[in-house]
Amino acid sequence: MGLSKYIKKKVLITIKTYPLPSPFHREIVCTGGIEENGGFIRLYPISFRYLDWWRRYRKYDWIEVECEKSNDPRKESYKPNQQSIRIIGYIPTKRGNWDERAKHVLPNLSKSIEELKEQQKIEKTSMGIIRPKEIEDLVVEKDEEDWPDRWKKVFKQLNLIGPNQKPLDKIPFKFSYKFTCDDERCRGHKMMISDWEVGACYLNVLKSGSSPEEAAQKVRQQFFDRICSPKRDTYFYVGTLLIHPQTWIVVGLFYPKKKNFPQNKQKRFL
Repeated sequence: MGLSKYIKKKVLITIKTYPLPSPFHREIVCTGGIEENGGFIRLYPISFRYLDWWRRYRKYDWIEVECEKSNDPRKESYKPNQQSIRIIGYIPTKRGNWDERAKHVLPNLSKSIEELKEQQKIEKTSMGIIRPKEIEDLVVEKDEEDWPDRWKKVFKQLNLIGPNQKPLDKIPFKFSYKFTCDDERCRGHKMMISDWEVGACYLNVLKSGSSPEEAAQKVRQQFFDRICSPKRDTYFYVGTLLIHPQTWIVVGLFYPKKKNFPQNKQKRFL
């Protein structure tokens, strides 16, 4: 027998994006995290809602997974063996204290989007975490209300040959952060956020009887008024898109209370 092509890795899950349709996997989630020995890793694709329930990880779960370097040219990208995923631990925020999570996350802190773009040119960096100097707004914009017909046909065909699953909800809004970096080169950014929790927040509010517009504003209240409030030190997990490798988006948030990370600790963690 030949040698296995997979490598077993231990990963702290920090990023999970909202599912997108896929003609081969029904739907896919981009998952990111920190390896045990430090550094970002991207696990893609994962058909998260089709995993066995005991493999469905949450953020800040430690998992073990077998994976191989994918054809994706981005250096952090690995293709996982989804059937090998095993949850082996979890890092809670004890009484609101994020210190244990920060020990794994913040050593990867970059100064700015501008710095990450430089690293991308040199070493194909495509993931990172930054602390914005100022978060100006969370912009809510209307999007298509339903999936295009071509995706509906794909969903129908795939359900005929595989296990059924609740249809993937289309979020009819786009949410984008406007912010500046602590970098003299920064001229401001507007970046879409694709965090799973944004979509889940919208759908949960919608199910409570709110209108789509009310649900969208609840998302803004949660992800701007609360998570980006002056009481919190808010960091953005960011990454690039496979089909648009020069485009960076916000893929997750890290938001401890400021009392845990005073202003004098804004410098890069080394």
